[in-house]
Amino acid sequence: MATLTVSNEDEKRVKGLGFLSNKGTDNFSGRIITKNGKITAQQMKAIGDAAKEFGSGEVVFTTRLTVEVLGIPFDKIDAFRAAIEEAGMTTGGTGSKVRPVVSCKGTTCQYGLIDTYALSEEIHELFYEGYRQVKLPHKFKIAVGGCPNNCVKPDLNDLGIVGQMVPQFDEDLCSGCKKCGVEKVCPVKAARVVDGVLEIDMEKCTNCGRCIGACHFDAIESGKCGYKVYIGGRWGKQVAQGRALDRIFETKEEVLRAVEKAILLYREQGKTGERFAQTIDRIGFEKVQEEILSDDILGRKQEILDARLHEVGGATC
Repeated sequence: MATLTVSNEDEKRVKGLGFLSNKGTDNFSGRIITKNGKITAQQMKAIGDAAKEFGSGEVVFTTRLTVEVLGIPFDKIDAFRAAIEEAGMTTGGTGSKVRPVVSCKGTTCQYGLIDTYALSEEIHELFYEGYRQVKLPHKFKIAVGGCPNNCVKPDLNDLGIVGQMVPQFDEDLCSGCKKCGVEKVCPVKAARVVDGVLEIDMEKCTNCGRCIGACHFDAIESGKCGYKVYIGGRWGKQVAQGRALDRIFETKEEVLRAVEKAILLYREQGKTGERFAQTIDRIGFEKVQEEILSDDILGRKQEILDARLHEVGGATC
């Protein structure tokens, strides 16, 4: 068995920079942050070149849409970081902090209702980069999904955002067709004709937008774009399903404020070592929702950020 020469202190230090020890060796995987899972061809080439020059030549993709270059010797970490930064990328993504944002391809997907890449990049800049020095009780994961297909599993993240298209139904234009185009395309069977009139069960409706334009008599020609926000999801050793806030946000700015308020609340009221789901369970969903939907916590923002909290957080991976 190989003799390991990298000290525990050095291993911990470079882990904070995004380099994770390759089991049983003095080599490391360098975790490259992609902002939203999207990189350019030039950046892809730079990663490949850096993998050959500084690592084993192998590249792996994580479940959080980051890229890891394997087999980087400890003494080549600084040179690897410099090469990656020259290509406009950084390493990181560890610790009890806001983690890299995960996005589905809703921007280009036929079902996408929002520009997921743009929103994810803005969240990355504001809260992954902007809050990088803010210590939290544990890791805080954010996912952005373009539609209710939930490919990126927003409700299994500490905070998840899902694009919405709320149908605007004009009942006066409904002809109660026996073969209703809206009823036919609804994937969750929330729409059906009852006594000659189309009814939409909004408890069932996921606001996927498939029904827009499906009525032959123009009863649903438009929809209102929005964002559903889930809080308290978790995937791993213990699983928790996130719960949606009661309102659908109409603007990107409202969503960004909600994200910030959730992070501030977690930092202020979370206990070191507990995930956001546990904080919500302990405080109560209704109380947490009340704080996220009001702006009171923003008045305490600087006080919360300046407080000496969670000096040693609960994240171990």
